[in-house]
Amino acid sequence: MDKIPLPKAIDELKVLVVDNQALIHDLIKSALLELGVQQVSSAQNAFHAVRLCQKDTYDVVLLAFNVSSDKDGFHLFEELKHNHYISDKSTVVFLSAETSMELVNCIIELQPDDFWVKPLDANRVQQRFNYLVNIRRKLHKVMHCMDNGDYAAAIYHAERSLKDSGVVEYHPRLKRMIGECLVHLRDYATAERYFSGLKAEYDHAWVHIGLAKALFKQDKVEEAELLIEDLLQRNDTRFLTYDLLAQYYIGKEQFDVAYEQVKAASKLAPRNIERNKKLWDLARLNRDKYGQLAAVQNMAKFAKNSIHDSPELGLNVIRTMIDLAATVSGTEAEKLQRQITREVEGVTRGEFLEPGLANKMLIIKARMESLKNNKRTAEQLLTDNLQPEMAMNLEDNLDLMKAYHELGMKEECLVILDTLRTQLAGDTLASQVVDEYLKREEIERREIKFTTKELKEMAAVNYRENRIIPAYNNLCQAMTLSPHDKSIALSLLKVLVQINKTEPLSDSQYEVAVNAADLLGKAALPANQQQKRDEYLSALSLNENTVPATPE
Repeated sequence: MDKIPLPKAIDELKVLVVDNQALIHDLIKSALLELGVQQVSSAQNAFHAVRLCQKDTYDVVLLAFNVSSDKDGFHLFEELKHNHYISDKSTVVFLSAETSMELVNCIIELQPDDFWVKPLDANRVQQRFNYLVNIRRKLHKVMHCMDNGDYAAAIYHAERSLKDSGVVEYHPRLKRMIGECLVHLRDYATAERYFSGLKAEYDHAWVHIGLAKALFKQDKVEEAELLIEDLLQRNDTRFLTYDLLAQYYIGKEQFDVAYEQVKAASKLAPRNIERNKKLWDLARLNRDKYGQLAAVQNMAKFAKNSIHDSPELGLNVIRTMIDLAATVSGTEAEKLQRQITREVEGVTRGEFLEPGLANKMLIIKARMESLKNNKRTAEQLLTDNLQPEMAMNLEDNLDLMKAYHELGMKEECLVILDTLRTQLAGDTLASQVVDEYLKREEIERREIKFTTKELKEMAAVNYRENRIIPAYNNLCQAMTLSPHDKSIALSLLKVLVQINKTEPLSDSQYEVAVNAADLLGKAALPANQQQKRDEYLSALSLNENTVPATPE
């Protein structure tokens, strides 16, 4: 076993304080000097903090959430971590006067070592600082082994430390580390017994979450769900529980259930870009166009001035607006098209487009022309100007596939799908979700040649011309593409009423009617649509006994 380095003495520590209030700097610096800390640096904004970290390495970083207008503490922390200015060996403390649950959840996600609420008190600063420094000093063997992935050795050192009366105040932390190591070692049965034993001693969030995780990893779903009911009632465990549930259900490919869990977690801590990306992927998989738009708008909003900020985020907002506009009509479609035009102007205003971005914008413009039914113009844009030799990422190719589909260019669509498959690598949850999405896309692109909006328009024409079965087929395909669209569900019931007048519904038609009624039963509808729904259900002899009950 490699020799474990000794922790630094207090007078060797380098501390960085990042806050936009001079009084905070003065208070912390004088309090730490009294403790024997001799090297305290100050930064009043994120830019200055990064410059200091480029020149020196700090053992302790005290970071205000509200730093200044250039970057908040959340974004600064991510940047420092991304650039390895902060490592597992660093002690990080967040400072904030705000204690809203949303902010606390966002900070918990970053996993700092502590969170100090302003206004600060010198005695409290000294007490908490000493506590944190002593963790590094007295538990350094355990922490060193965990940092290096040697979890068995970490458990060995933690168990030895539990016998040391000199570290009694750190016993809860040591026990938490042992539990984390057991999960890392995938010894879930032992982890379950371990966390179960700790429940009688501690009521901490990490004990309950650790037990729930161990149960889910062993597929002990019923036992886990009994625990989950209580955890969702607690402020300190609700957010972590939703995340845990999402991971479990994605692993089981129950993507509709996972989607609801990720939505709930995102409401509690909306700033996490990776979670919003997962939310976007799950919304796509569940064909929730409005959910997709909300997720990409959140990504663009919360990534501003962060390491995640990129023109791609703005492009994804535009692309998702186009996806939604291709499913709706009337004033909603017109409003979306105006929004799309404004977003495009924002992306292209006053800048020379680099070749890669020019290609992306070309595809977007072609899709915008398709929305206006200018199919020939759209096709000409792609055939005359698209530069296929330019590198295209997964989202670029997805957008190009949709552009081809909207133009009825089926073969080109399928070629792009093959390209997309080669771009998916790894076995991460994101890859798993996107891969499932592509499987569904492939089936639909092979079988369905039109957009939702086009299919709805075709159905309306066929119904007016008394071609009831073609109208029904159009609507079934539209429902496949947009399974949450209430207007399609209502139209399906209307068409099925006409079919039922001439002959009894087949089993498959009856199932479509029940599913449409179920969707409309869960939705808040205007009075006139409620009346139509009830008339159609009555005509089809569907009532509350035949339609599945809405879950509470």
